[in-house]
Amino acid sequence: MTIQEIITEIENFAPLAYQEDYDNCGLITGQKTQTATGALLSLDCTEEVIDEAIANKCNLIIAHHPILFSGLKKINGNNYVERTIIKAIQNNIAIYAAHTNLDNVKQGVNKKMSDKLGLKNLHILAPKSNILKKLVTFVPGSHHEAVLQALFEAGAGNIGNYSNCSFNLEGTGTFKGNADTKPFLGKPNELSKEKEIRIEAIFEFNKEAGIIAALLKAHPYEEVAYDIYSIANKHQQIGSGMVGELEKEMNENDFLGHVKKSLLCGCLKHTKKLGKSIKKVAICGGSGRFLLKNAINSGADAFITSDFKYHEFFDAENKILLIDAGHFETEQFTPEIFYEIIQNKFPTFAIRLSKTNTNPVNYF
Repeated sequence: MTIQEIITEIENFAPLAYQEDYDNCGLITGQKTQTATGALLSLDCTEEVIDEAIANKCNLIIAHHPILFSGLKKINGNNYVERTIIKAIQNNIAIYAAHTNLDNVKQGVNKKMSDKLGLKNLHILAPKSNILKKLVTFVPGSHHEAVLQALFEAGAGNIGNYSNCSFNLEGTGTFKGNADTKPFLGKPNELSKEKEIRIEAIFEFNKEAGIIAALLKAHPYEEVAYDIYSIANKHQQIGSGMVGELEKEMNENDFLGHVKKSLLCGCLKHTKKLGKSIKKVAICGGSGRFLLKNAINSGADAFITSDFKYHEFFDAENKILLIDAGHFETEQFTPEIFYEIIQNKFPTFAIRLSKTNTNPVNYF
């Protein structure tokens, strides 16, 4: 088995196209063509994690956080990043990272955190815009079903939990080919008026090339007429954070205890208790400060995330119970996602959850 085969499964689950602009997801060291001897799954990639991979004969490390966020001008071992990269290369270990792309898919980091907290009725807290496009094309009735099926198989027509979604309308198409054409319908140098069906279907922007290729292959015309539109609709399956509900409402003290126990926290930082029951909960694994207003507007009783600064706690304005549970604590279960993806596809492949605690924060 090659590293590429494993990467393909992870990217089918969390496409690289969904990562944020600042991020550096993907294969960081190593070659995709390498045979994979085993995979070590971790939240971070550090020197200790490299040592653990060597000890367990794993030449692939899959981490949530990229060890490199920006370019290195020198690699001489002056800091832990450079030392980690040097050790990985010297020992022929590939490092792969799935970060904000895994944050932004509905079944990713926030779903795993929601499961640990026992939240139900989940939906994305801040769905992303500029993800969806619409294809419009025109096809003769004889090839309508074939073209439509080809588009669906290429990934068009998916809306939430529905697939094969399209709109189809009969109309009349006109065209006139010159002497160099061999039209599927009509004759060269003659104006043709043909019954055609207009097909409309939405798709995710990263699937455009494959969908256009499928359209051109299935369509009978020499020149295929089609339009691509960017649409402003938010993608309800892609975005930041998550909102869900507890099975039963809790008072604030019980809820704080539940969070601390469920996320294995050393301690919790939180805003003033508001004397309200907690039922609806917003979450964001890792740094979710930017989602505070979304959490308040969602009607959530509490918002669990991390990395709030002192003055930013005031921004809750007694509208929500804000809980900073820690960056590591809210994302520590992420390697379980990698495990499930790989185990499901390659049940006999050697995969290990790292036993190295990479949390740089300690509690006394």
